[in-house]
Amino acid sequence: MKCPVLLVAMLLPLVGACSAPKISPPSLAPRAAEAIDPRLPVERALVERRLSGSVTARIADYLAAARAGEAAFRAMLGPAQRAAAAAGPAQSESWISAQQSLSALEAARAATPMALSDIDALAAAAVKASGGIGTSELAAIQAAAREAAAIDQAQRREIDALNARIGS
Repeated sequence: MKCPVLLVAMLLPLVGACSAPKISPPSLAPRAAEAIDPRLPVERALVERRLSGSVTARIADYLAAARAGEAAFRAMLGPAQRAAAAAGPAQSESWISAQQSLSALEAARAATPMALSDIDALAAAAVKASGGIGTSELAAIQAAAREAAAIDQAQRREIDALNARIGS
């Protein structure tokens, strides 16, 4: 008699487990996202917004700074070229003078890479503020960045040429 009671006591929890509420398992069918080819570029429409006056003014300020850096650079370029042409062997007085002229030339151009950086930051701020950038904003920022980058690259080429001439 003890044996069937013990057996029923052991099987009773198993019977209760069989009566648990049914849940539906997740489907193994392909999801919609899996049908997208990951090699295809994602096409995203740009947001069209009018170019704001504040953005236009900031771009103008940054370009003015880049142009001012170019003017200061050009004013210092002649003396730096003359000093580099007159530079003697390394560690000589004329070589040191040429190095100092080159340092002054680098300092004179500081406004140009700063303006280029500010233009890039303007684009990043527009994206951060509104989650995107309008096509007119993008075009204006890219045009300003191209102009500032062209000035910066021309200055960098001049400085590289003088460095090669001096032998530093």
